[in-house]
This record gives sequence, C-alpha cells and structure tokens, in this order.
Amino acid sequence: MRYIIFLFTFLFIFSCKNTTTSDSKTSKETSETDIDNTEADNDSDLSAISTKDFREFKVLDSKNLTKSEIWSEINPQLEDFTEAEYERLKPLILEQDIPALQKHIADGTFNYQELTKFYLYRIRKFDRENPLSLNSVIAINPNAIKEAQKLDNNYNSGAIHPIYGMPILLKDNINASGMATTAGAVALKDNTVDDAFIVKQLKSKGALILGKANLSEWAYFFCGDCPSGYSAIGGQTLNPYGRRIIDTGGSSSGSGVAASANFAAATIGSETAGSILSPASQNSVVGLKPTIGLVSRSGIVPISSTLDTAGPITRNVMDNAIVMDAIFGEDQSDEKSFMIMWESGFYTKDLKSTSLKGKRFGAPKRFLEDTLYANALSVLKQQGAEIVEIEEGKLELPNFIRLLNLDMKKDLPVYMDNYANKDISLRTVSDVIDFNLKDSLKVMPYGQKLFQGIADDTGDTNYLERIKDTLSTNGKQYFDIPMKAHNLDGFLSINNRHAAFAAVAEYPALTVPMGYTGEGVPKGLTFIGRRLQEKQLLEWAYVYEQASKARVAPKDYN
Repeated sequence: MRYIIFLFTFLFIFSCKNTTTSDSKTSKETSETDIDNTEADNDSDLSAISTKDFREFKVLDSKNLTKSEIWSEINPQLEDFTEAEYERLKPLILEQDIPALQKHIADGTFNYQELTKFYLYRIRKFDRENPLSLNSVIAINPNAIKEAQKLDNNYNSGAIHPIYGMPILLKDNINASGMATTAGAVALKDNTVDDAFIVKQLKSKGALILGKANLSEWAYFFCGDCPSGYSAIGGQTLNPYGRRIIDTGGSSSGSGVAASANFAAATIGSETAGSILSPASQNSVVGLKPTIGLVSRSGIVPISSTLDTAGPITRNVMDNAIVMDAIFGEDQSDEKSFMIMWESGFYTKDLKSTSLKGKRFGAPKRFLEDTLYANALSVLKQQGAEIVEIEEGKLELPNFIRLLNLDMKKDLPVYMDNYANKDISLRTVSDVIDFNLKDSLKVMPYGQKLFQGIADDTGDTNYLERIKDTLSTNGKQYFDIPMKAHNLDGFLSINNRHAAFAAVAEYPALTVPMGYTGEGVPKGLTFIGRRLQEKQLLEWAYVYEQASKARVAPKDYN
C-alpha cells in the first residue's frame, strides 16, 4: 500500500490503533496495541508511527473541501431519485453480496443506473456535514450515472464478469480519470490524471468507478503525530461503529468505512504494511492484501515499490473474491508484476464447496486469552480444521522504517514524472515539505514528521538493498519455520498484528470479521498464507465467515 497505513500498532507502522478517541478523553485497549514480540526498527523513533493517545481531533471537517464541491455536478443528475425510491431499494441492496445484486439486475428489479443512484444518494445522505457524517468519500465521479446508463444499454446477462456494473470506490491514491488523485494532500489537489492499470482492469470487465475514498494522508507515512483517517483534503474519517470513539484504522480508512457503511458494492484499498488489514478489521469488513506483484501498482501514489500493493475491501468474502478476480494481471510497467495464467473466475470457482477438513493452522499462544480469537478457533475446529498452538520466533525487522524512507525518496519522483499531472511542479518529498510550510495550519495541522524523516535519511542504494535482503529473509522465516515444523497450511492472526512480517515476506493476508469487544470495537481474524495462496485464503475465510456470521452492520446506517 503505498498505502501504508496506520500500520497500527504494529511495530512499525501505522496501526490500526485500537485507541478509542472522543472529544475529551481516550482509552486504549492494550490487547490491540501491543507491538508484537519483535523489537523492529532499532534506530527509528517508533513512537512516531505507533499508536498514540489522542485526546481530541484537531480537525474534523475538511478545511479544503466542502460537501457542495463534491456534489455540484452530480446533484442535478440525482433530482429524479427520491427518498421513496431509496427506501424501496434499501432492503434489496444493503448488505447484499454482488451475486444477489446481479440477480436483481437480471430479474429486472432494478438496473445499474438505479443501483448507482442509490449509492450516490446514500453517500450524500450520510457522509458529510451531518450528525452521522463519516467523511469517507473524497470525490465523486461526475460521469458515474451516465456510465451506468451505458452499462445498462450494453447489458448481456450471459456474457458479463460478476463485477460488471458494480459501483466501486477507489482509495484516493489510485489514479482515475475524471477526478483528481490527491493522496489526501493539498499539494496534489490538481492532480488530474489517466486511469491506473488496476482501474483499467476494473473497467475492462465493466466495473463502474463511483468515486474516491478518503485515506490517511500520504498513506499514513506523513505526519507521525496524527490520527488514522485524517487527510488535509478529506478531513477526519470516522468509524460507523463509534464516531469519534473507535479508530478507523489506516491508511485505507475511507475504503474500510465506505465498505462497512454500504456506500458502494466494493472498495479498493492499498497496503504497504497493514493499510488494508487495519481498516478492514476496524470496520468489520473483509480485506485482502495480495502477494506483491499480483496486482499492479502503476499509477498509484507510492510509499514503497518493495512492499506496496492494492487490494479489495468488501463486506463479505464472495465479493472479495470477485473483485480480486477482476483486478489481478500482469502490468509490464510494474517491475514486480508477473505473468499468471489463471483464467477469469479462478478466485470464485468452487468457493462455496470448499472444506477445512484436515487443514492445519498455526495460532500464536499469546493470542489465546483473547475471547474473540478463542471463539474463532472453536468455529474453525467445528469446521474440521486442526489448530496448532505455536510460540512465535524471536526474529526482528531491523531498519523497517528506513526501507520506507529510502523507497519513497526515490519512488515518489518516479510517480510524479510518469503518472502525475504534468502541470504540478512538485517532484520530491522535499518539494512537498516546502510547499506545506507555506500554510501549515490548513495543510499540515499535525505536522509532517515522517516526511521530514524521509528527507533527512542519507542511506544509499547499497544500504537499501541490504535492508531489503535482511527484512525479506526474516519475514519469510517468521512464517516458514513454524509452517514447516508443524506442517501448517496457514497462520492465524488478529487484525494487522502480523502485517509487517507478511509485508516484508511479500505473503498474502486476509482479514474477516471476528466479532466485537465489550465496548463494540470490531476485530478481524486474519489468515496469512504463502506466496500466491490468495485463493486458499479466500476459501478458508469463506468457510469461517459462513459458519460464524460475525459481521453486524453498523446500526445507525441501516
């Protein structure tokens, strides 16, 4: 994820910080804020990127974007969509999976244009400048309704991908035509661009780009002293399970919140080390961080060309498989992309008939005191899985932050030169730092500590390669050693607790709703597998999801 995230707590990055934040006080759930059992970045100030005790938000609504600006072009196109029509469609659309939506389309119950208008009406109704506002959407595709009408005109139920006509929200570090790609930063507010490769993949299968989701600014590798979900452009994203109380996770905060609040059929996030897993877990939805290189990164504002990836965030596993099936593919402009010969339908094929019988999963002993985790293990056992309690290795991830520093220092100029709007003169991290200093209160109210750390890092290419080698080796060994010793099929974690290890190993990870704490904070059961085991992760998570039925939609948004 370019995208890094609030690799929450974890050790190194942006945490999904299970801190609960209100206007006057904050309490921490220590079970969610441990740093795992690694020392990690020995020479970095981890306090800058780990969970913090925020007593209040400095900013809620954006000082750089208004609701009227977002909706000015769409409002006239929504005049014929009434509250009565919204109420008619609501039980047919809310919490329904993509196959159910497609069946309604096939039956003539509603069409793609009506589906699109429903989501737009709902976003406008709930998302900004009202008592339930979530600030999860940062831009709307001005052509969404017209594009939906074209999809209706070209509809052929026998020859479409399941993603056809489904309104999708993109994290706002992903280039898409018709809207600026800002990464939440005022410096990029005029960054109108062509579609990223992943967007072309979606459109080639008929997906409809509904708009852009807010994010933790610069994928949460910017401020160091700010809450997850904040960006100067988008304001403060809030969690629908507890506005101003429960953390959103980051950095794909808007994508996680929008998926949970039923603002789109599905959303796309991005991750460097926890930025999909964290907000998906915190908002009780399903998030998949793919093997690095399986999904293109071209045209996505970067953090790290070593670790970044995009991935789907959805309300259920079936939809996640459908979106994954639509976005994977070789991109020759992406140095890590590779050819894979899987045909369309690979990730959804036989998903409903899969079994956990005889599957062996490693469960860290230190998590067993977590009631939700223990209950999840019981569900897996009831489905035929074997749970092996394991002691985790004592491996470290030295210089993790410096990897991100040195990658972003070189990767941001590459994005600006090849994928950004040519009228933007800024090219480097230092350029952005200088730009922000001109209006710090409006542009960077929490400072730019991590960006300054990037600018100050003097490591060279040889040093970067040594860091990569060490981290890759340690990350793989962290999972491979217990998997080999205990003949494990997969590894079971909580939220994004092992996101950094999965990141440097370049292994896939998928989180699925596991339930809620006594305070109502969502948690996710996270499956981690070996390289290119996305299909297996989806199968395991599907069985668990169907058996547990753990997700409950946020009650104030029904």
